[in-house]
Amino acid sequence: MAGLAWPAIPGANGNIMLSLLFQLEQSQWWTPEKLQAQQFRQAGQLLRYARAQVPFYRERLKGFAWDGRQPLDPSLWAQLPVLRREDIQTHGGRALLSEKYPKGHGKTRQVNTSGSSGKPLTVTSSAMAAIFWNVITLRDFLWRRLDFSAKMAAIRFDEKRRATYPEGAVVDFWLKSAQPFLATGPCAVLDISTPVDKQVEWLARQEANYLITYPSNLEAMLLHCVEAQIDLPTLSQIQTFSEALHPRVRALCQEVWGLDLSDMYSCNETGYIALQCPGRDHYHVQSENIIVEIIDAEGNSCAPGERGRVVLSDLHNFAMPLIRYDVGDYAEFGELCSCGRGLPVLKNVIGRVRGMLTLADGSRIRPDFGGRRFHEVADIRQYQVIQKSRDKLEVKLVAPGGLSDSETLALRQMISAQLGHPFEVAFSFHDEIPRSAGGKFEDFRSEI
Repeated sequence: MAGLAWPAIPGANGNIMLSLLFQLEQSQWWTPEKLQAQQFRQAGQLLRYARAQVPFYRERLKGFAWDGRQPLDPSLWAQLPVLRREDIQTHGGRALLSEKYPKGHGKTRQVNTSGSSGKPLTVTSSAMAAIFWNVITLRDFLWRRLDFSAKMAAIRFDEKRRATYPEGAVVDFWLKSAQPFLATGPCAVLDISTPVDKQVEWLARQEANYLITYPSNLEAMLLHCVEAQIDLPTLSQIQTFSEALHPRVRALCQEVWGLDLSDMYSCNETGYIALQCPGRDHYHVQSENIIVEIIDAEGNSCAPGERGRVVLSDLHNFAMPLIRYDVGDYAEFGELCSCGRGLPVLKNVIGRVRGMLTLADGSRIRPDFGGRRFHEVADIRQYQVIQKSRDKLEVKLVAPGGLSDSETLALRQMISAQLGHPFEVAFSFHDEIPRSAGGKFEDFRSEI
C-alpha cells in the first residue's frame, strides 16, 4: 500500500500467500490424524466437483459407492481407480478438463513434462495450484532458515536460453510472486547446458551463498572441483531438485565442500510432493496440498519401509483434476519424525521406474555402478548406462582418448563387482551425452 513502508500491507495476492503461509505454519505441527481429516475434507470437495464437471470422472466414477455427503477416509479413497499416464495421454484433451471451471481459481496454463519417464505429458493447471507451489517454496526457505538478504545461484534448464555463459542472468528476487511482501537478495541464473568447468568458474565469480541445481549436475561439479582443486568458500547451503538424489551425492558434497545438502521432491504435473526435513535426510509430504499413497503391485497400501509406486492426488487443481495419479516413481514411507511435525515421512525416494535395474531373478534395485571412480581407470568425462536385457548393459562414455584393452577390462570388472552380477557390458563412445529437453540427466535407464 502506497505510503506504508513498515509495517507493510501487501496487496491481494500477497495477503492470500501470507494467509496460507500462516495456516501452514500451524498445520505442520498437527497430529497425523488431524492432518488426514482435513486432507480428506478437501478431497471431498475435489471429488464432488470432478464427478459433476469433468467428463472423464463422470464416467469413471459411476460405480463408486460414495453419495458425496459421507466423510471420505483412506479405505474409501483407495477404492478409486488409479489414473495412469496413458489415461492422461489418451483423454488429456476435453475429457479430463473441467466443463465449468471456478472463476475464482484464476487463469489456467499448460504444464509440460520433460518426458524423463519416456511418456511426455501436457497437463492443464490453475493459478490456484500455482499459489500453493509458491507458498510451499516460502515454507522451504523458512525450514532451511535462509538469510533473505543473501545471494542465490541457480544452474538449471533455461527454456528461453537467456542465462548463457559467461554472464548468465541476474534477477533481483528469489521468488517473483513474493516480491510485493518479501525482499530478498539477487538470484544469478545459468543454463544447465553450460560445460561443467565453466559452470564452476561462473559460480566462483558469483560469490553466492546458496546454490540450487540438479543432483547429476552437482555431482559433476563436485568431481571437477576435486580434480581441479577448486574451493568455493562463500557457499553455505546446497539444494537439489527435479531428479532422484543418490546417497553418494550427499556424501560427496560433504566430503568436497563440507556442506550438507537439502533435496526436494516434486513433479511438473502436481507441484511439490515433499520437502526434506530440516536437519534430517528424509522428506515430509506436503499434506496441505497433496495426498501421497505408496502402493504395491496389487494396489495395496505399503507399510513404512516397504517400497512401492507413488500415487498422487493434487487437492487444488480444479482445471484438470489428477486423482490417484500414478506418477511412475518408487518410494518408501518412514515412521513419524522426531522433529514433531505430523506431516508423513518419505524415508526414501527411489525415483522413476526406468531408473531401476532388473536382476536375473526379476527383482529390481536402485543401481550404483561406481561411476564416481571411473576416472581412476581412464579419462572418462561422462557416462550413461542403459539396460538392454536382464543380462546385458550398454555403457555410453565420453572418453576423449578412448579405452585401452586393460582399461576396458578394469572398467568391466568394476561395474560387475559394484553390482554383484556378471552383466555382459558393451561400451560405446560419444562426444556428448545430452540431457533431456527439460534439463534432466539420467545416468541409468532401463529399456526392459
